[in-house]
Amino acid sequence: MDKNTIIGLLLIFGLFLGYSFYTSNQSKKNREEQMKAAEATAKAKAAQDSTTIKITEDTIAQSTSDTSVVATSDTIQETAAPVSNSVLGYTGDRQNDFVVKTKKAEYHFARTGGYLKKVVFPDIYKYTPKNEPKQPLVLFDDGSNQLSLSLPVMDNDRSTVSTSDCYFTAEQDTVNITSGKGHLKLYLHPLMAGDSTASNTIDKNAYILFDYTFTADDYMFDYSVSFVNMSPYMQKKKNFTILWNADLYTAEKNIRNERDLTHLCYMDNCDKVGNLAERSTDEQEFTTPLKWVSFKQQFFTSVLISKEKFFDNAELKVNADEQGETNPLLKKMHAGLNITVDNLDNGQYHMSMYVGPNQYKLLKTYQMNLEKQVPLGWGFFLLHWINRFVVIPIFNWLEAYGLSYGIIILILSIFIKIVIMPLAYKTYMSSAKMRVLKPEIEELSAKYPKPEDAMKKQQAQMMLYKKAGISPAAGCLPMLLQMPILIAMYRFFPAAYELRQQPFLWAEDLSAYDSILDLNFSIPFYGDHVSLFTLLMTAATIVYTWLNNKLMSAGNNDQMKVMKIMMYLMPILFLGMFNSFSSALTYYYLLINLITFLQMWIFRISINEEKLRKRMSENMVKPVKKTKWQMRMEELMKQQQQLQKNKK
Repeated sequence: MDKNTIIGLLLIFGLFLGYSFYTSNQSKKNREEQMKAAEATAKAKAAQDSTTIKITEDTIAQSTSDTSVVATSDTIQETAAPVSNSVLGYTGDRQNDFVVKTKKAEYHFARTGGYLKKVVFPDIYKYTPKNEPKQPLVLFDDGSNQLSLSLPVMDNDRSTVSTSDCYFTAEQDTVNITSGKGHLKLYLHPLMAGDSTASNTIDKNAYILFDYTFTADDYMFDYSVSFVNMSPYMQKKKNFTILWNADLYTAEKNIRNERDLTHLCYMDNCDKVGNLAERSTDEQEFTTPLKWVSFKQQFFTSVLISKEKFFDNAELKVNADEQGETNPLLKKMHAGLNITVDNLDNGQYHMSMYVGPNQYKLLKTYQMNLEKQVPLGWGFFLLHWINRFVVIPIFNWLEAYGLSYGIIILILSIFIKIVIMPLAYKTYMSSAKMRVLKPEIEELSAKYPKPEDAMKKQQAQMMLYKKAGISPAAGCLPMLLQMPILIAMYRFFPAAYELRQQPFLWAEDLSAYDSILDLNFSIPFYGDHVSLFTLLMTAATIVYTWLNNKLMSAGNNDQMKVMKIMMYLMPILFLGMFNSFSSALTYYYLLINLITFLQMWIFRISINEEKLRKRMSENMVKPVKKTKWQMRMEELMKQQQQLQKNKK
């Protein structure tokens, strides 16, 4: 390798480091500015006055009661509510939520708004550092989720009212569902004309009902909106808009990775699942129907599903402004969905909501393509085929035996290497044949040392390969066929919910990076921690590269030297790329390298290179029949040689 090549590589490396430092400093400045802006926005929002619709409180009898439901009713205090000058009446001052408890989760519904306000998973925990007590995972806390219905009302002051401003009542404040199904029914009554300050002015025969139906052991629940005798109070319209807004907050160790995997998904009327931009702010309007919309995080998802036919049309938006690693906010989501209710006196619209793990095998049971939210490489058919029909079934089968997930990954790695062993054997055999022919190749290099003889040298080398029975592509093709498997595993492990918070050896969470040393500073392109699995993977890759170069029959020209240097630089780049990746993935790549070492050793002792050379020498003396492709290639080479002579 000459001096200019070395200088060029050093300049490229220097530019890369400089760019990394620059982007790191810029990101830090941007994060500080955005945090200041976020604080200012929060203060401004808190200072705004909210106008609410005043609805009276009355005890509503629940129509049905499941025998498996244990309902506890808090006594509703009939205290005087604050009086408003609004002709619409007054609102109650109760702030506690309605609560539904199932075996899977605890759901909190806002008394003002009737929407799902908070979800607590008692058996699922958010990420907590070592030696700290585990905390149950809470989704949509502190008003971060709001789902409302825009109502076209008959009012001189306004044309529409949002249910998020309205006061709901129910017979039970708390519903415990231990088996079977149970209901939480929330009622919104209008005021009759008259004295708006008295609680007896409500129309008991007219209401909007939010009916939530839960199953004890299911993350999905039904949600229906019913209109009863509401035509005197609402405009004669059939189209309504559901507004769903949510701020999604971190629940995992690696917030940057979690933010990248958080996006808004949907399924259209052709059963095609898509999503808005994953790493930038994006919005899209749909004039065609949608079946469902989801706000998806790395390991959890919230889906609103139409049980009628479809949502008529939609407006979707995701705000992905960079928040910085110190801000727990991942992204802001918005969905505006249009629905149709034909009858305001006896009309309904049925929906379902899923709020739970983003787990492939669980979501697949609902048969609504919800599992396509799990990133398994859906854009490239071969990747998701490998994951769906090979990796996931084997993974789930091994999981049923109660094995440690580290052992499951080990067994899975061995199985994959056994399956692709014939391809690896062909690659090694091709390399061995090339190595055996190294003396003949060196003779050709000595015979054609001049650059202008490169064409003759290549032609002679191809003839030598043909006589010896070597196909130059035989070593490359098997390696290319193995690449989809490696990429499929790259997509599978970071998306596998089963690995979340599962420890193995020194790794406390196989779905996140394994840090053995937390740094007080950040190294550009590397990070602020040291991942041991990544270090071991990098070391194993360097050793594999060294062994591979040692076995290869490579020449000593400058081009081959540069190639060797690049092969050693790649593991160093991987060290930075994979340092913050899932430790299950780096552990898998480490295992693949170690199994490859064993595989190469087995091939080495099983292949006698002296016998191989003898067999190839016998083939070389046999007459070789040229194929049509070889004849065309030789004709092209002759034409190029003739053109070079004519130029001279």
